[in-house]
Amino acid sequence: MNIAVKLPPVTGPNLRDAMRLVAGGVSVITAGEGDERTGLTATSAVSLSVDPPTMIICVNRDASAWPVIRRYGHYCVNILADHQRHVADRFAGRGGIKGVARYENADWNRLFTGALALEGALASVDCEVEEFVDRHSHSIIIGAVRGIRTADGRPLVYAQGGYGGFHPA
Repeated sequence: MNIAVKLPPVTGPNLRDAMRLVAGGVSVITAGEGDERTGLTATSAVSLSVDPPTMIICVNRDASAWPVIRRYGHYCVNILADHQRHVADRFAGRGGIKGVARYENADWNRLFTGALALEGALASVDCEVEEFVDRHSHSIIIGAVRGIRTADGRPLVYAQGGYGGFHPA
């Protein structure tokens, strides 16, 4: 027999609390060129399809990277290794770090689209924007994959408000 359970009202904060329980890989999304380089730290970068190779990122339209991605039409998903927490923190804006300053203290390579790949990232996926799908406060940005670079290592993971490493059982 099914019994209806009364749940508390749905709010932004209780959805955020529930989603903090999902462990996610940490990526740094880079975009722009020259003095307009910027980026953000995300756990919302996933493949949409492998045929054709396509990625999705979800970006708040209030984020400083959103208009840069829109203007340049590119982004790179840099999947971080467990020793790259400092890069995740810089691109999350910890300590008030913004724009081009986020790229300091790391080595970067320009890719086909013009986006930058982090040297030593587990993977760098170079994407050309195909479409923006605006929903509520965010854009779902669909990108055609133009290049991929991978390396060995263990991924950086984020859950319950903190970073950790992933070690297979």
